[in-house]
Amino acid sequence: MERSFYVYILASQRNGTLYVGMTSDLVRRVWEHREGAVGGFTKAYRVHHLVWFERHATAESAIRREKRLKTWLRAWKIDLIEMTNPQWDDLYEQIARP
Repeated sequence: MERSFYVYILASQRNGTLYVGMTSDLVRRVWEHREGAVGGFTKAYRVHHLVWFERHATAESAIRREKRLKTWLRAWKIDLIEMTNPQWDDLYEQIARP
């Protein structure tokens, strides 16, 4: 089975605080953010809602994309989220299903 890597954006609420991250296990990583198992920014600012993600075939491409997104203006990140998730739904339940 081919391994995948993910770049994701979490939000505290619609138009709230945003966090960009990268992982090889999206379900586990988002669960860690949601449960407060990850200290730091997402725990302190309660940034737990998965509002956008994309899959990458290699870690290198995911890391490049994550770094690029972190330099983006906030408005660009909001536009990216709203292109595929205009209601800012929490996508965690969709990806966590067995």
